[in-house]
Amino acid sequence: MSADLTLIVLGVIGGLIIGYLIAKIGFMGSIKSNRKAAVSQSRAVVLGHVHEKIAPLLPNFPYQYKDLMFLGKWVDYLVFDGLSAGNLKKIVFLEIKSGVSSLNRNEQMIKNCLAEKRVSYEVRRQK
Repeated sequence: MSADLTLIVLGVIGGLIIGYLIAKIGFMGSIKSNRKAAVSQSRAVVLGHVHEKIAPLLPNFPYQYKDLMFLGKWVDYLVFDGLSAGNLKKIVFLEIKSGVSSLNRNEQMIKNCLAEKRVSYEVRRQK
């Protein structure tokens, strides 16, 4: 009876060790996969930021560089089209996207607000 009990205990311990090793390999694989995804996402974000800065310098960019004001948060550029030439035609809220990226929630709300013409101009004087 003691030999049978020893075999059962060894079997259970062996099973636990094998199970642990399989779980460890799976966990390490998921960590590697998550790290790869995080690096890929980070690279895409960095390239998007670089593209935002470079886009106005490219030959087919539709606005004069002098007419741009970089904001960088919520809207990339505020474009005063024609202002540098003394003939302001329009003001454009410009968001630059690269690849397949889409507007986030805040950017979409800004776009909707502008589309509905909920825009104003204020002058505030401080005493």
